Amino acid sequence: MAGELRSGAVVAFPTETFYALGADPRSPEAVAEVFRLKGRPGDRRLPWIAASRAQVEAVCVLPAQAAALADRCWPGPVTLVLPRRADREDTVAVRVSSHPLARALAAALGHPVISTSANPTGAPPLTTAAEVRETFAGRGAGSFRVLDGGRTPGGEPSVIVDMTGDSPRVLRGRLDGLGSESPTAP
Repeated sequence: MAGELRSGAVVAFPTETFYALGADPRSPEAVAEVFRLKGRPGDRRLPWIAASRAQVEAVCVLPAQAAALADRCWPGPVTLVLPRRADREDTVAVRVSSHPLARALAAALGHPVISTSANPTGAPPLTTAAEVRETFAGRGAGSFRVLDGGRTPGGEPSVIVDMTGDSPRVLRGRLDGLGSESPTAP
């Protein structure tokens, strides 16, 4: 599947919560296809999943406080908003998933992979490959593939924590010891 990602395909894959739509973030055409498939507004960024902390550090700055949180929560459903190495004014939301197929896909790509829930914007997240195929069958998904990893557990989406300021700021969900639920999700 990594070869298909490199060639611009969108790949749905399982995570520790739901299925995700994945693409190579270095491919503008693949990124545009993810936005199109989801019907997601273009002003909302797409999060990434990495194979390891080392893969995150290759593309993001991981300050001490973020590194401590990563040590505590990764692999797992905690996404950190971090500055990118290439342009420290730019940020990316990234996590190291606890799902072995998600990590293997990013490892095979050699770079973090886009990972946004595999559902049209506003629709419930999907927990099976069959649901993903059925949902996206009528959306003209030409270069769309599904990596079937069985049913995912569902539950809450990943917690998102902004680590770009002086102190962590929880943007979605709840992370004990850092803050309370945010009234608005990103």
